[in-house]
Amino acid sequence: MKQNKEVVFATNEGNQPKIRIFQIMRQEATTLYFATSSQKEVYRQLQKNPHVEILTMANDVSVRCSGKVSFDVDDKCRQWIYNNNPVLPRLYSSYDKLVYFSLAIEEMDYYDLRPTPPILRHFNLREGTEGTGFVGERFSKNDNNR
Repeated sequence: MKQNKEVVFATNEGNQPKIRIFQIMRQEATTLYFATSSQKEVYRQLQKNPHVEILTMANDVSVRCSGKVSFDVDDKCRQWIYNNNPVLPRLYSSYDKLVYFSLAIEEMDYYDLRPTPPILRHFNLREGTEGTGFVGERFSKNDNNR
């Protein structure tokens, strides 16, 4: 995720999923930071339901993360995000014109489709556990289908 700053960002409105492209503005370990406008529907959606999923993919490797966003971002971090992103000053006259939020990743799925069989690793960061899985019908946990 450090190489891919653009992610598909999924929220919901009522019972309808809503996706868009978002840019990760900063990353600290397993916490990601974003910025948006308080005038956008994504902000209203996050106020109603802070649970989100994000997805990124490159070279047949995808990472899907889920967690709960928080709007509690300190002023120093907000200023750093604004000053270190070349797009934001072109769109907004000041860092305080934006709403900043963080996503503490709670669960993450890592899919690598390059090897055979493909690799699936699931990380539960709340519990500190890791599991593996299988992708597709040709491979099963007990390898009886090979």
